[in-house]
Amino acid sequence: MLGMTGRSRFTSPWQALGAAWLAWAGVASATPAAQLQCQVTYAGTTHTVLADPVQDPYPVPSVDIGGRFRFKPIVVGTAQRVDRVLIYAYLVDGAQALPIHQAKFLPPFSASPQSLTGQQHLYAGPLERELMYSCTLQGATP
Repeated sequence: MLGMTGRSRFTSPWQALGAAWLAWAGVASATPAAQLQCQVTYAGTTHTVLADPVQDPYPVPSVDIGGRFRFKPIVVGTAQRVDRVLIYAYLVDGAQALPIHQAKFLPPFSASPQSLTGQQHLYAGPLERELMYSCTLQGATP
């Protein structure tokens, strides 16, 4: 970068590299990437499960919740545009996971972070075990 005198404003290439990185970071932070943040509670333990946008929802793994449930939030789209949000919950029964809940959310989404799902209560199994979750979508473009 040249100053008004025609000479470089930086005394070393490291300063120039640092300035370039700071400029890039400022642009990147101006448009936050979309992310789904879910608080999932079972048996008094709360897990934070994050989901970043993906193009293909099928390979996204589910997350173990207390050995009794599996939880799978999916954000389909890009960092700047969310096409849909999918949430799946499964009851673990022996060697298999039985689907107990499926939810789909479509645009438009609010630009400000707020609860997408509200507080959800799911009951499953012979003892009616309770799984609770609430998800917030952040950084979505309306």
